[in-house]
Amino acid sequence: MRKEERVLLREKLDHEQRLFRAVARKAEELPQWLRRVRQGLGIQAAEMARELDVNVSVIFRLEKSEEQRSISLRALERMAETMGCRLVYAIVPRGGKTLAELAEERSWKERLGKAGS
Repeated sequence: MRKEERVLLREKLDHEQRLFRAVARKAEELPQWLRRVRQGLGIQAAEMARELDVNVSVIFRLEKSEEQRSISLRALERMAETMGCRLVYAIVPRGGKTLAELAEERSWKERLGKAGS
């Protein structure tokens, strides 16, 4: 991919990711999305278990695995759908930075690394 194409792609992605970056800043403070959404909707674990045709313990195990960051995307999506929700997945730069800012940092690091050689 040419440099100009990469710049345009980054600009487009930065625009699309702006809301995700805002959410990412708070994500560390707000764990346990599955449990919190389920409880907020007033859905009992037993009801979720019936819908998914699993034992209630599976619901609690999935909620725990989300907290431990070991849950699969497939399981997250299935749980979200059962609650009438949708899983939204994004990869955004840390610290609320844009892709353009991150690319600039990487560029400077490369230049500085080459200058020190």
